This record gives sequence, C-alpha cells and structure tokens, in this order.
Amino acid sequence: MPAETATPLLDPEFMHKLEQLELVSKKVIVGRMKGERKSKRKGTSVEFAEHRQYAPGDDLRHIDWNAFGRLDRLFLKLFLEEEDLHVHTLVDTSLSMGFGEPTKLHYAKQVAAALAFVGLVNSDRIILEAFASRLQAGIPNVRGRSQMWRIVQYLERLQPSGESDLTAAARDFAVKKGGKGVVVVISDFLDKHGYEDALRYLLARKMDVFVIHVLAREEVEPELVGDLRLVDCEDGEEADVTISAPLLKRYNENLDAFVGGLRDYCTKRGITYVFTTNQFPFDKLVLNYLRERGLLK
Repeated sequence: MPAETATPLLDPEFMHKLEQLELVSKKVIVGRMKGERKSKRKGTSVEFAEHRQYAPGDDLRHIDWNAFGRLDRLFLKLFLEEEDLHVHTLVDTSLSMGFGEPTKLHYAKQVAAALAFVGLVNSDRIILEAFASRLQAGIPNVRGRSQMWRIVQYLERLQPSGESDLTAAARDFAVKKGGKGVVVVISDFLDKHGYEDALRYLLARKMDVFVIHVLAREEVEPELVGDLRLVDCEDGEEADVTISAPLLKRYNENLDAFVGGLRDYCTKRGITYVFTTNQFPFDKLVLNYLRERGLLK
C-alpha cells in the first residue's frame, strides 16, 4: 500500500489545532435553518444588537415595553441574525494531479480535509466535489463534526484520472449552485483550456473565491538532462526535447509567466490566490498562509 494512502489525512494533534480556527466569508448565505454564525444582518434571533424606533406595520412582539415604560416611546429590539456559511471545495483529480511525491492530489486531499474539519467544527455547511473533465458527484451538504468520517472516506477514494477541463467543471458548478458563501479550488491549473473562463463562471455566483495552486517540486525545479521524449500524462501528446541550459531557462521563464499570470488574474478580480508546492508542509499552509490570506481566522 502506498505510504500516502496508509497514513491518515489529518493527525489528531493537527486536528486539535484546527479546532481553534474558523472559515471566513464576507458573503454569508441565510440558511433554511438557524446557523451558528452571527452576521451583521438584523433579524429576530436570540442575541440582542440594538434598538430602532417603531414604525407602523412592525411586529408588535418585538417592542421593548421596558423602554416604553421609561421613555413613553415605542422601540423595537433588533437581534443579530444567525446565518449558515456554505463552503464549497473543488478538488482537481485529473491525471496531472497524480504527479510528485507526495502526489499533488494527496496534498490537495489534506488541505481539503483540513478546511472541511474547520467548517464542520463550526457547524458550517460543507460541500465537497471533485473534477477532471467535468464536475463529479461528491459530498452534497454536511454539517457537524460527526460527519467528518464521510469527508475522509470520500477523499481517500479519489484517484487521478482523465483530462482536466476546469472550464466545463466550473460551468457545471455555476449552473447548479446559487447564493453566497465560499468556493475553494485546489488544482495545479495545468489545463490546455486555460483558467480565465472557469474563474469567470465562479465569480458569476457572487461567492468568495479562493484559489490554491499546487505544483510538484519537480515542476518548479526540474532536474532533467539529455535527450528525452516527454509525454503528456492526460492526452498522450509527445514531444522530443534535448534538455539544455537555455531550454531550462526558457522553461523557468514560462513557468514564472504562468504562475504570475494566474496570480495577477485572480488579484485583479478579487480572487484570493495562494501558491504552494507538494513539498511545503501543508499544516503550515493551513495554519499560517491561509490565515494570512483571510480564508481562516
């Protein structure tokens, strides 16, 4: 059994640290059931916020009669309304995610599991889905830490397969998802179709969009030499190359342009972008970087 599938995605000590965190969104959806998260919307929940003067048609049940007795004026009690935070995580399972040691997919699973656990501990609504050429059926909507076993079971079953088409997957997501909340995309973004249209589909849903860009160390610092035949693991396309210093220099320039282009595209459109490699400790990514970037607090 491969080492990365024989060990748990999250260890108990790390999970204890995650219990101190919560997911953050500027756009919180009002749930059908009362949630655990307080919003700035004024409603009729249990935590008092402020008063406002009574107006004809207001619900008489919310009049503060004590204030009326003191001031001889009618005021309504306003309360902080509790709202559900819906957190969508999309994990790229295309064949290119099976590269590296540990694989980029395993790294993505660990990050997805950590985010799901934080959300479940705080009674958020967790939706977890995978994609390659299309969006795949996943965990539709779970809440409460008792559901963590379903998250882990689902993630452990994911295997790299198929070509990547982030645009088609994002279109599938946009068609069936509505409302506000958070969507986190974990991918290497090595997609011949590009990423621009895909991210536009996600932005159209009016959610907070977070991009976690994962590459393997070998992709960032290639150690290839000599005459080689390179084969695209997703579509089988081949290319004969001779690895030389000028070629490696051009590769690094193209890589910098690719990473920088994605980062700039996200930044200009209000998408939070985080770059990492499979060698960067994922616990540090979650506990430090994702807190710095505003996904966690």
